Amino acid sequence: MVNDTGGPMETHSRRKFILTGGAIGMAGLAGCSGGSGESGDGSEEAGAGLDGSGDDGSGNGDGGSGGEPDDPMLADDSTFEYSDPNWEENNYLLTAVAENDYFQGSKTDLENMQNRDIGEIAHGEPPQELPDDESEWVDPDPLIYVDKPGESGEAQFEENIQPLLDRLEETTGRSVEWQPVDSNAATVESFRAGRGHLGDISTGTSAFGVNLGGVVPFADPISPSGQFGYRLLAITRADEDDIRSVEDFARDDVSVAHSEPASNSGHQAPSALFDQYFDVTPDEDYEVNFSGGHDQTGRGIAVGDYDAGPICSTCLEDLIESTDDMSYDDFKVVWGSNPFPPGPLVHRYDLHPDIVEGIKEATIGTDWTGTDYAENTGEAEYIPIDFERVFHDILVIQRYNGVEYESGNL
Repeated sequence: MVNDTGGPMETHSRRKFILTGGAIGMAGLAGCSGGSGESGDGSEEAGAGLDGSGDDGSGNGDGGSGGEPDDPMLADDSTFEYSDPNWEENNYLLTAVAENDYFQGSKTDLENMQNRDIGEIAHGEPPQELPDDESEWVDPDPLIYVDKPGESGEAQFEENIQPLLDRLEETTGRSVEWQPVDSNAATVESFRAGRGHLGDISTGTSAFGVNLGGVVPFADPISPSGQFGYRLLAITRADEDDIRSVEDFARDDVSVAHSEPASNSGHQAPSALFDQYFDVTPDEDYEVNFSGGHDQTGRGIAVGDYDAGPICSTCLEDLIESTDDMSYDDFKVVWGSNPFPPGPLVHRYDLHPDIVEGIKEATIGTDWTGTDYAENTGEAEYIPIDFERVFHDILVIQRYNGVEYESGNL
């Protein structure tokens, strides 16, 4: 369980906000715990929350002069160890991350998050309960499935998700319509206004959905290979020999991109974790340039619009796989976090319980392994979750950053 000292901190006192026994600990600086949810000493860990142990992760020094990479911290891909990449001493090309399946965590990590002893919600309000008054229950037809903003094209994803929509129609007895949105704010507003009834929502936006949109997160996806979630990666271009640590993001000659304010890996997590582990505070020690999304961050770094930035690991993977003129060798990773939970499946709190039962039958109760749906979406099964436990680290990070759940903050 994470112990902490209370509510949001003033900007200049945030470094006094020390969390002991946190989920990430120093293992977060060294990477995931071997996909087993255990630290080197055998103690259980889960997630990528805050911890007060801290380490400077230094690696400053003089860079090279062009040509072949001249970063003395750049380690050979073959030396990458999933259980301990040793970010304090090593940089790696993104190729090493890809070859070692380091973009995600394991199903065991998710189970460890779910089994944590969390006494109360860390920030904001818990999901609303179904009203006692049955006259307040909502029984719509059609059901509107609201999708979070797509990083790599919405039209293609509609085709990919159609098998799930068809299954939902079978189990709920309602027609189901897919509604794409172009921003996280639009996702939350759709649920708040009652125009959306179920769907998925990004990790960093989940608590906004709970507090503003009346959603109940109820499941998280597992990939066909048994992995889940994503990591926060701190990246730069492969030829940026002078950038060897997050500490270097604070140099005057380094332009740093974040994705958008409500994004977990694109802004909220680095705002807290960079501060905790590297004594680098975004918007104080460097100017935050909001790119507008993870794709834009990746592309911007690749072409030189930005020099470095935090990015969602699986978003970067998807971007490279869908882009002909971009490769894993184009990027260097100077730090990676433990896995975060992916954006959850959600439903409105006031949906008729028979509809909710049908939604859960189509998702949690359906094994998609070996299907085109699993291959195209990367989601083979859905695991039931308790929001307060699984998203505890996300909530702690947002409280650390002083996030207020207001629509203007999305």
